[in-house]
Amino acid sequence: MMGDIKPGQTIEAGDTIPDIGLETTDGGTVGISDFAGQKVVLFFYPKDNTPGCTSQAKDFSALKDQFAASNTAVLGISKDSAKKHLNFIAKHGLTVPLATDAENGGLSDALGIWTEKQMYGKTYMGMVRTTVLVDAGGKAAQVWHKVKVKGHAEEVLAAARAL
Repeated sequence: MMGDIKPGQTIEAGDTIPDIGLETTDGGTVGISDFAGQKVVLFFYPKDNTPGCTSQAKDFSALKDQFAASNTAVLGISKDSAKKHLNFIAKHGLTVPLATDAENGGLSDALGIWTEKQMYGKTYMGMVRTTVLVDAGGKAAQVWHKVKVKGHAEEVLAAARAL
């Protein structure tokens, strides 16, 4: 059944985005209900100040005005702290807002993209780089799993304009 993400499953187009609060860099919270009536791009990334994540955040920042012109908000999400986000924003001149997902039981957990990973024989929990284009009604219109950064923000902008 589309619309409900079951434990152990990953977000897919048609699923409803749960309204789970994320900590903002100004100490507040933001959830999907804050974007009611407009489209929103949620880009989930593993870690601030790493090469791929920096490129991705800079690419979305460069296109922020074009997203806004198509009634689409953009929000970057990782499990890094608000303090780390502020440093990341300042260091790279980012213009898109960033939010902190809860360490346990957060939005990335609910969407099935905070998952077990392996590197160099070690197993750890990590974020799968995923982007979700959410329609004005709060449903996933399109989902990109295991995102490759190069050209991705432009592809998402084209999808947002077409929605």
